[in-house]
Amino acid sequence: MKFGISVIVAGVLLSAVAASSWAQGSLTASQFDGKTSLAGREVSVVAGGLYDRYQSNPPLSVIAAEAPDIDLSWFRELNKTRVDMGFESYSPNFYYRNSRVTAVFTADIDSLRALMPARVLEEVQPLQIWLGRGLVAFTAYAYHYCDNDSYNEIALSIVTSKPGRANLGPVTLIGQSISKDLWGYVLKLPVNTELAEVRGVVGYNLPKWQTDINFRETAESVVFEIIDKETGKVDVRFEGEKLSDLSDEIEMVTNSFTNIGHDGELAYGYAISRQQSHASSSNGESVKLTLNDGSLSTFIKPLDLGKMLKYEYVPEFQSALYAPEPLKAMLEGD
Repeated sequence: MKFGISVIVAGVLLSAVAASSWAQGSLTASQFDGKTSLAGREVSVVAGGLYDRYQSNPPLSVIAAEAPDIDLSWFRELNKTRVDMGFESYSPNFYYRNSRVTAVFTADIDSLRALMPARVLEEVQPLQIWLGRGLVAFTAYAYHYCDNDSYNEIALSIVTSKPGRANLGPVTLIGQSISKDLWGYVLKLPVNTELAEVRGVVGYNLPKWQTDINFRETAESVVFEIIDKETGKVDVRFEGEKLSDLSDEIEMVTNSFTNIGHDGELAYGYAISRQQSHASSSNGESVKLTLNDGSLSTFIKPLDLGKMLKYEYVPEFQSALYAPEPLKAMLEGD
């Protein structure tokens, strides 16, 4: 997941070139020759990219100049604030042009509970959709242009109840779906840039690690391949159909997670997404998830993934990711 200030002509030109290459999904490793200090370590960034120049706080006028085709109206309604996340940053982090696919599968609920810390289970529980079966969401993101430049991310999450609310299984799931207020516990979150890894681990205490994640599109589908860091081979392959019945009606969705912060206290974080183009399906043939023998596949297999309940194809969305906050404050405010 996501987060100096001198503007020079060379930097603008480099960013314009980078923005073009992001849109085509062709950002190369050689472009990550910039360096920034983050959380006490030197981190590779795109030289001349947004993060290199603005450290998570680029003026929207710069975005408008470098990517004039992006609708920035929603971001103009949001205010950034300076925060301490284990490093100084700004919240929310903006994601201007992105795409994603999500598949929700049934899974063994006892296995899901065993993967959640006891303290988290005191506040949220996996939703039991029917006897012995919970839900996991497998989401693949391609962040084409954002405050953190460009990167790919895979999220494996348990679908849970909302903190402080009753867990009524299918009733809760339907309620979250209708309200577009979705909650989960993140199990795995590989990313393909060092910047995204460090920001996610230090800033959000999320289970991120850096590895190659290949993203490509065919005429009929989008494909994500997660490379095992140890073997260099494709470990997990996810292929999702490009659904044809796309809606261009703006849909606002909030995705939230509960976890334990660096201070040992329960915390929560959330992202609000503005979905500009989207479609969904319950046809199991819309997706193909292939597990091999790497570390992520080895983690997923004991979950006993079963029926796919829902597939979401979202080729265009924008997002604002907020810094984590103490869960206690949210519960006291409800």
